[in-house]
Amino acid sequence: MKLADKDKAVKEENTNKVESKIMENISEKVNIIEGGVTAAKGFEAAAAAAEIKYKGRTDMALIYSQTPCQAAGTFTSNVVKAAPVKWDQKIVAEYPFAQAVVVNSGIANACTGAEGYGYCKETAEECAKALNIPEDAVLVASTGVIGMQLPIDRLKKGIALLKEAKGSTAEHGTAAAKAIMTTDTVHKEIAVQVELGGKTVTIGGMCKGSGMIHPNMCTMLAFVTTDACISKEMLQKAVSEDVKDTFNMISVDGDTSTNDTLLVLANGEAKNPQITEENEDYGLFAAALNTVNTYLAKKMAGDGEGATALFEVKIVGAETKEDAVTLSKSVVTSSLVKAAVYGHDANWGRILCAMGYSGVEFDPEKVDLFFESAAGRIQIIENGVAVDYSEEEATRILSEPEVTAIADVKMGDACATAWGCDLTYDYVKINADYRS
Repeated sequence: MKLADKDKAVKEENTNKVESKIMENISEKVNIIEGGVTAAKGFEAAAAAAEIKYKGRTDMALIYSQTPCQAAGTFTSNVVKAAPVKWDQKIVAEYPFAQAVVVNSGIANACTGAEGYGYCKETAEECAKALNIPEDAVLVASTGVIGMQLPIDRLKKGIALLKEAKGSTAEHGTAAAKAIMTTDTVHKEIAVQVELGGKTVTIGGMCKGSGMIHPNMCTMLAFVTTDACISKEMLQKAVSEDVKDTFNMISVDGDTSTNDTLLVLANGEAKNPQITEENEDYGLFAAALNTVNTYLAKKMAGDGEGATALFEVKIVGAETKEDAVTLSKSVVTSSLVKAAVYGHDANWGRILCAMGYSGVEFDPEKVDLFFESAAGRIQIIENGVAVDYSEEEATRILSEPEVTAIADVKMGDACATAWGCDLTYDYVKINADYRS
């Protein structure tokens, strides 16, 4: 077996292990089912090879609802926003419904001026014509190289291919999830079900993201579909609240993208009593959405460019939730900590250091630190001082494909979790050669 093939096989095995652990922690009321964006009633998807940038692979995807949807979304915090982000923000905020999403990979349509924004409009027009829906019901998304103009003629031909290829099977959803990948090594999708008002409600999602990943939001495109009947206001509330603990808590490389987009479409086909307030059904819907978003966020973090391990940082005992968030993000984004994780090295001083420059006030002489993985759990420091631990045992624990650092700062009851990955030689190789 070639080295590259061996590395790929190992990564796939590690990915499966991470998936299994994620699924073990799902709430009893939220059930994982097969599928992705086509799992919910009334949704279809498709993939097409339009040669936007890549050859010999699919590079366009379509999500389509047979009926109009309530739409909600969150977008990049970067001041430099790609044309599709501007288009989608307008559609989500100003128009009564959405019904389709057209996605391309390879070219980001970012920093492309009025011409790039015009291509968003042309894409929406072409899709609207093909599907017989209003132009302002079409959302668009792009990912890839910044600064290049889209080959709009190829894009339009791709839309025609998408129309012919669309369908409602799980395979159609998977094909769409694969089509939006750039440097991703695995496609990312999930579907769950929950009972709301005596009706079975389904939520499905897919995403892409591997590099230029950093809170808040990351180089991510994420699309969630649901047949839940929920008002636009409550859908947006659920989405906006949930990203704080999911997509906004991951980091690969400290770079916040121009294209970050999370779109959620709800077509109401489950026929549950409409959710219009924060009641029990809203809570269950939010929990199911959290399951989807957490899974997708962790999949992106674990699939960071060149990564060999998902790195989870839990801060407990913080004085406030804000403090816990800040501390966990500071650790998970530290290049020195990430390099230590790659080396399976229990270099705990780097973790305390990253906590110390976070800006959060805490007493370092109270901190307890643990490492945890499928191989076990070990305490490294107690009250800010190293305990008598086994370096060999620590290395064994840190050699797993999913590693957790737990820091108890003993200042209060607040906690937060952030996700990232190790920093490897391959990260530099991938990004040194990204445009070729």
